[in-house]
Amino acid sequence: MPVHPTGSHSGSPTASFDIKSAQLSLVALIVKTPLFSKLANDLIHQFGPLSESPDFFDLDPLVLDFSQVDVADQDAHWPELLSALKNCRLFAVAVRGLPPSGLEQAKKRGLTEAPPESKKPQATAKKPIETPGSQTKEGAMEKASVKKEVVPALVIDKPLRSGQKVYARGGDLVVMAMVNRGAEVIADGNIHVYAPLRGKAMAGARGNTQARIFSLCMEPELVSIAGVYRTTEKELGPDVLGKPAQVRLSNDGQEKLIIEALST
Repeated sequence: MPVHPTGSHSGSPTASFDIKSAQLSLVALIVKTPLFSKLANDLIHQFGPLSESPDFFDLDPLVLDFSQVDVADQDAHWPELLSALKNCRLFAVAVRGLPPSGLEQAKKRGLTEAPPESKKPQATAKKPIETPGSQTKEGAMEKASVKKEVVPALVIDKPLRSGQKVYARGGDLVVMAMVNRGAEVIADGNIHVYAPLRGKAMAGARGNTQARIFSLCMEPELVSIAGVYRTTEKELGPDVLGKPAQVRLSNDGQEKLIIEALST
């Protein structure tokens, strides 16, 4: 008798796969120059193998967002850009905001079109009435959907020397000792340094514009929130230099760093 594959030869074969919708967390690269060659060079300089942050990304899936620039014909430079992204440990999977000609060039290289970024709609449906001591099925499902996996803060209790780098992926970073010059502290959430901060601090590394940096002694080489950075080439004011202070983004949408003293 012949051997049949999985499933019966007289009935429906057992399904070897299912297809379901999935929500994936992607990194978005907001392109601000129409020149792919310049973009590639800048990426390599900041995140390439020989940069100060060669392991900042870990083969993260990426959406290239061109909605802020007018991209002309860059067909010849696509290989250069994709190679630069690969060297920065970024895996481009989709594009957004390209004109039809540019979208066609992207699709030739295996990229798909991502939908425009949309704001979350405000809920208008009325909540079901719940009597005291009881809970409807819809209410239970709503509360369950709010629960998300909480990433615990990464706590470092030893001084960080020059050349050392710590990255808190998906959460906050708490440093209980000094961050010396030449050291880097990076977090997707907030950064708390309960000691002098003299190295580089980058909070909101994956675009969290609400992230902040706190230190009991603010003397950094560089601070950054969601990619907006400031170096010590512009000296801090006497009200925050060497004192307890925080770094945040302004609330006016201008992508401006605010460095202000912490009230005691």
